[in-house]
Amino acid sequence: MVNGDDMAGITTRSRSARERILAAARTLFYRDGIHATGVERLAKHTQVSKRTLYQHFSSKDRLVEQYLRRIHDTGGMPNEKTLDTLDATPRNRLLAIFDSPPADRFRGCPFHNAAVEAADEMPGVHEIVHEHKLWFIARLSDVAAEAAANDPYQLGHQLAVLFEGANALATSLNDTAALLHARSAAEVLIDAAVQPGSQVLGSAAKGENARMTTVHK
Repeated sequence: MVNGDDMAGITTRSRSARERILAAARTLFYRDGIHATGVERLAKHTQVSKRTLYQHFSSKDRLVEQYLRRIHDTGGMPNEKTLDTLDATPRNRLLAIFDSPPADRFRGCPFHNAAVEAADEMPGVHEIVHEHKLWFIARLSDVAAEAAANDPYQLGHQLAVLFEGANALATSLNDTAALLHARSAAEVLIDAAVQPGSQVLGSAAKGENARMTTVHK
């Protein structure tokens, strides 16, 4: 018969094993890739049996989902968390998402990487990626509103496109210079968005584009 203390010890060890598995998944999936990291390697890295791993996660897909869910639930990747910095102006918080220290191997966004690797074969992963990206865009739009942008929705989406593209290019080239260039472009977008009348200028530009399109038809 298992007494209360023994049961508490079993529960603690079980929780500890689960946390170690998730920690290993975060390290290996992000650094080496999801497909390159098999269950056997995860179990060895965590020092648990494959049986124990499957007791906590019914499949590798479930583990990938929990890996991403944990990042999402704790505020996203470090760059994204800068949007919540309390002692910075809204403008500086928007620009801070592009700040990234040099790394021997830049791996970019774990959600983007997971979406590419999932390739329509892991619907649960795509759902989490979709949820996270929409959440991030909404956060950008909220901070853009705090910065007094004329159109926070538009600025939020523009910055999201810059951020996604810069991260992807930096990952491909293993060079964070792409983020520096994106930051410069973001400064231009933000400064234009908070100028009085920038919406009017934007409407005028759209009208001119429409007129030119009509002329060339």
